[in-house]
Amino acid sequence: MGAWLDANLVGVINGFAIGFLLFIVAVGLSLVFGMMDVLNLAHGAIFLVGAYVGAALIGGDATWGSFLGALGLAAVLGLLGGGLLSAMTEPLRKRSHLDQALLTLGVTLVVAEILVMVYGDDPLPVGAPPGLDDSVPVLGAAYPTYRLVLIGIGLVLAIAVYFTVERTSLGALVRATVADREMVAALGVDNRLIRVGVFAVGSMLAAIAGVLGGPIYGARPGLDSTVLILALVVVVIGGLGSVRGALLGALVIGQIDSLGRTLFPDGASFILFGALALVLVLRPQGLFGGKVGVRS
Repeated sequence: MGAWLDANLVGVINGFAIGFLLFIVAVGLSLVFGMMDVLNLAHGAIFLVGAYVGAALIGGDATWGSFLGALGLAAVLGLLGGGLLSAMTEPLRKRSHLDQALLTLGVTLVVAEILVMVYGDDPLPVGAPPGLDDSVPVLGAAYPTYRLVLIGIGLVLAIAVYFTVERTSLGALVRATVADREMVAALGVDNRLIRVGVFAVGSMLAAIAGVLGGPIYGARPGLDSTVLILALVVVVIGGLGSVRGALLGALVIGQIDSLGRTLFPDGASFILFGALALVLVLRPQGLFGGKVGVRS
């Protein structure tokens, strides 16, 4: 075991870095779908917008000013995009998830095409800020500093999101809205604001993740589909509406994706979707999800 870990240490740490990045993306998707009952396939497009914001403002030669500016702009665009998507899907709230999927998929295609028209088809680099663009020794192996910091950022966000959803009055209000929308409205609370807020914050996290993932993935066409598929797998494995589930699912998928590409490069996708199929067979609601009814 020790020899195996020494040989694959970089892959294991990479799995944690990818896992925490996926958590930042997937937790918003999980809350919107699990709590607001909206299937938002435009979530990957929001991530892609964040990646291109990073490419435009940061580029290959990063500074702390450009990096923080990109994070701030991505957060604002994510909030606005989430509010717009919430308004677009509100008329479909009582209709089937297929209608929601078609609408948000159309938004994805439009956004992706606009980005290609503006930035072209070539992948664009996004550099890490000064001080985080080198490597540090980890148990005798050199590892990129930025990815270690990304693990720390993901951990802090995971704690913050869990505390907000599970331990604050605002989180209790969101959960109450999910459980009994009419009762919350009868108490004088506009549940539409709750819905828009959850949608906007989830989209903001996805856009921020796009900037944070820039030094790893860059910005390129098709990245939205890749990230969306991984995020959906995370949500299904972890369970809808569960912050703990999103975190555990993201870390599991991060390890499968990283080690699978290293140890079984030709079968990494089979392992990934095999894990998904196993969870669906043994626990259809996900590891931490409750019983979720899907509208026809």
